[in-house]
Amino acid sequence: MANKKMSVSEMRSKKKESHGGGVARQAAGGELHQTAGGHHPALTTNQGVALSDNQNSLKANPRGPALLEDFILRDKITHFDHERIPERIVHARATGVHGFFELTSSLKKYTTARILTEVGEKTPVFTRISTVAGGAGSVDTPRDVRGFAVKFYTKEGNWDLVGNDIPVFFIQDAIKFPDLIHAVKMEPDRGFPQSATAHDTFWDFISLTPESMHMVMWIMSDRTLPRSLRMIEGFGIHSFRLINDSGESTFVKFHWRPKLGLQSTIWDETVKISGADQDFHRRDMFDAIAAGDFPEWEFAVQLFTQEEAERFPFDHLDATKLIPEELVPLKVIGRMVLDRWPNNFFAETEQVAYCPSHVVPGIDFSNDPLLQGRLFSYQDTQLSRLGSPNFHQIPINAPKCPFSNQQRDGHMQMEQPEGRVSYEPNSLSKNSPRESPVEGFHSAAISETGEKGRVRPESFADHYSQARQFYLSQTYYEQAHIASALVFELSKVDHLHVREAMVGHLRHIEEDLAKRVAAGLGFDKMPNAPRAASPVQEMKPSPALQIIGKMKDTLKGRAIGILIADGSDGALVKKIKKAATEAGAAVKIVAPKVGGAKLAGGSMMSADGQLAGTPSVLFDAVAIVLSDEGAKALSLESAAVDFVRDAFGHLKAIAADEGAQALLKTANIGHDAGVVSANDETAFIAAAKTRQWSREKSVRTLA
Repeated sequence: MANKKMSVSEMRSKKKESHGGGVARQAAGGELHQTAGGHHPALTTNQGVALSDNQNSLKANPRGPALLEDFILRDKITHFDHERIPERIVHARATGVHGFFELTSSLKKYTTARILTEVGEKTPVFTRISTVAGGAGSVDTPRDVRGFAVKFYTKEGNWDLVGNDIPVFFIQDAIKFPDLIHAVKMEPDRGFPQSATAHDTFWDFISLTPESMHMVMWIMSDRTLPRSLRMIEGFGIHSFRLINDSGESTFVKFHWRPKLGLQSTIWDETVKISGADQDFHRRDMFDAIAAGDFPEWEFAVQLFTQEEAERFPFDHLDATKLIPEELVPLKVIGRMVLDRWPNNFFAETEQVAYCPSHVVPGIDFSNDPLLQGRLFSYQDTQLSRLGSPNFHQIPINAPKCPFSNQQRDGHMQMEQPEGRVSYEPNSLSKNSPRESPVEGFHSAAISETGEKGRVRPESFADHYSQARQFYLSQTYYEQAHIASALVFELSKVDHLHVREAMVGHLRHIEEDLAKRVAAGLGFDKMPNAPRAASPVQEMKPSPALQIIGKMKDTLKGRAIGILIADGSDGALVKKIKKAATEAGAAVKIVAPKVGGAKLAGGSMMSADGQLAGTPSVLFDAVAIVLSDEGAKALSLESAAVDFVRDAFGHLKAIAADEGAQALLKTANIGHDAGVVSANDETAFIAAAKTRQWSREKSVRTLA
């Protein structure tokens, strides 16, 4: 049937019908959600102009680029970007480190970008890894997404690859970003919770935003509870373009893969870490670099053509979707090593300014509507936060290659350009900068056709298929953690209808998951599932999406704690420490007193941490070496009992000598494959390389 154009009056009439009876229209696919009854005032711009669509930015066509003329998008994003100063509105809490990027495989076939073509070249980088929701004074370890931003100081200018440790995002269009962050931040009437999603406003927004369901699976998984910043992946999230010397473009997605592999913590462990060490991740990174154990990531790409993209069962321009590795394999082309801590935290980590719009010749953007909005938003944010259009002159932001233009003056201008010329073209200066038609930046030559409008393509309407794929790709234990996380978070939500709406969405993802969460919330009956804007597809599970299945059989990057007291066997302690150190672990001695303990032979052994302030949550495995008298004394000390009880409850390997058995008995610790004799260091090292997942069902009730 041919498309029939409607008149403005017909469109208004149709829209009035779709909004009647207290019903609000939802973005892609036209999904409807009931709202509270009553009269709602018109949503307007700051100039009082009523909005006809607050869900979609203005595009050249349904899958085309966002348009600069979209004053509604700019009005909304600009106000959001300038809400707070000087702290970042999001990603305020961060750790930044210097390092280098080395290319190991050329992409000359696909791009002219020298950083991706010159094999063996080492390019300086500054990497900033952050939480999203909390302020600068929040803790390191909340359940949260981690920002993963890398500034490459290339020969052709700075390239900022600004992503997260999760390959997808909550929303499809940048016009919804202020709403997302307003919902996840502290509730404005009470100022809490800080850096947490377990509250009404976040889940209310999410329950009305089906496109977020894939991201929900990721944030409720163990991905948002990393053991270390050295053990997370990084993603550019969006599709970008590479352009070769013939002007041909290829789509690309960027990936960072940690050399140490992935590892996460247990939720209860995470909560206790935040109390024991609010700077747990930052300290871990600092200590590793100070010890010369430099964090390293592989840099990989997924390359695909427009024709291949058209055959995908999803739209790669939709930021709520990923491209499974089984569909488009990763090609490793380089590595990043972080090897130098900043000289001054404020001057570098706080003042560094990342913008996705900072690219070099040979790299270009796709029409992803979330990316298109970010190209404006980040630059605007830096202008507000750093207070000057000259923020690029701050040393941490300045290119390491020559840069020159006719831009002058402005707040905090540090340069002193000479001469009478500040424009181009000119005939009065023999050495003023000129454009470079051959070597300069060129955008991809892409044809765009269609009717502009505030629309979202139908290819963006599938909100549940990849969420289902992610859940079904997880191991049994990881699925249980997702269900339990949802129960915990939704149990903090006061409004029943929000909890019910979320369980309804889960029914589209996996009925068993919905039932587990409903049971955990005490529902008598299952809520109805909302109408899906697009049928749920059955996609093959992707083992690459797991954490447990991808953990490396290693102790490198891990930490072992050895608890001692007066009378401990020094030779045994040294034996365990030697074995753990040779396996790659960092080892710390913990004692009741910071001065250490007097060993059985009479010598003193110094301690790296005092028992009350160095709980077992700070380690990946523990060894307990005690005399009979030492164990008897520590059995009366709650910190010691908690040390072993938490280690067992957090599924860690425990090595204990004969004397330590009394402490284990007091803590009611059972024996399994992960509780071994301290005299068998080989068995301990083997058990310490992983969690004792089979133990979990005996220590906690999971959804």
